[in-house]
Amino acid sequence: RLLVPTSLAPEQASSWALASWHASLVPEGSRVADLTAGLGIDLLALSGRASAVTAVERDPAVADALRYNFPDAEVVEADCRDFVASAIAAGRSFDVIFIDPARRGDKGERVYALSACSPDVAALMPDLLRLSPMVIVKASPMLDITHTLAELPACSHIYAAGTAAECKEIVAVCTRGDAPAEVPVTAVTAGMDELTFTRADEAAALPGYSVPAPGDYVYSPWPAVMKAAPYRLLCSLFAVDMLGPNTRLWTSAGLRDGFPGRAYRVDEVLPYASRHIKRYAAAHPAVGVTTRNFDIDAAALRRKLGLRGDSDRTRLFAVKGPQGEPLMITATAVD
Repeated sequence: RLLVPTSLAPEQASSWALASWHASLVPEGSRVADLTAGLGIDLLALSGRASAVTAVERDPAVADALRYNFPDAEVVEADCRDFVASAIAAGRSFDVIFIDPARRGDKGERVYALSACSPDVAALMPDLLRLSPMVIVKASPMLDITHTLAELPACSHIYAAGTAAECKEIVAVCTRGDAPAEVPVTAVTAGMDELTFTRADEAAALPGYSVPAPGDYVYSPWPAVMKAAPYRLLCSLFAVDMLGPNTRLWTSAGLRDGFPGRAYRVDEVLPYASRHIKRYAAAHPAVGVTTRNFDIDAAALRRKLGLRGDSDRTRLFAVKGPQGEPLMITATAVD
C-alpha cells in the first residue's frame, strides 16, 4: 500500500500501464533521478530497472510520503531547480533524469505550454543535460509535436502515449550531442501496440481515397496515433484508403490485421440527406456517434437525428467523402 499525502497527488500521477512504459525507456541498471516524484507511481516502475533512484519533491508532505513508501530511495525535499544547481556544484551525475513538470499555474489553473509549467523544462534543459546524458520529459497531450521539437532541440525521440480511450501525454527523450536530422515519432497505446515513423516517412507516403461499401471495413486509429498524425503513412503501411483528404477515417475491402486502432465492419452507407435523417433513429435505436470532418459535432448530430440509445459496438460515422460529400456510415465493431 502507498501512503497518499494529498488529494492532488493522485490526479497528477501516471497510470501503472504508462508508468511501466516510461520505465521501459530506461536502460537496465541506470542511476535515475526523478525530479518531480509526486506520489511515486513512476518512481515505483523506475525502481524495478534502476540500480539507484533519487526522488526530488518540493512538497514536504509528499516528500515524507515518499520516504515512507520508498525506504531504499534517496528522497530530497527541494525545488528541482535548486536540486539541479546543487547537484552540478557537487559534481553529481545520473544516467537518466525523469521530469514531469507541474501543469498547474499559480492560481491552480491548468497550463499546457512547457514554458508555463513548473519548472520550464526548455530553459532548464542545458543544466539537465550537464547532469545526465538522457532526460525524459513527460508533458501535456495538448502540446503540438512540431512545436515541442522546436522548443527542445536536444530531443532525439518523441512519443505520443495513451490508452485506447485517450492520448494521455507527450514524452520527449532528450540526449547529449546532435539530434538526428529526422527525429523519430512513436505513437504508443499502452498494452497494445506502437508505431514509429518520421515526418519524412509521412511526407513521402502516397494516400488513396475511397468510400466504403457494405461489408467493407473502416478503421478509427487509437488517440495517440491520431495525435502523432501518420495519416498518409497509414495508407501505405496497411493498404487502406482515407475517406477524404481531411477525414481521419480509413477503409479497406478486406480486414487489415495490425492496424493501430479499432476496426468496424460497414453495415450501410447513406448520403446525409433529409430522407435518411428522418428515418435513421427508427432503424437504429442504439448507436454511438463519431463525426470526422463534418459540419456539426457528435452531440448536435445525435439531437438532429433524434437518437436516444447509445452503443459501444454499433457506431455511426458522419464524415465527408473524397469529394467533400457528407455521408453517414453505420458500422459494427470487430471483436
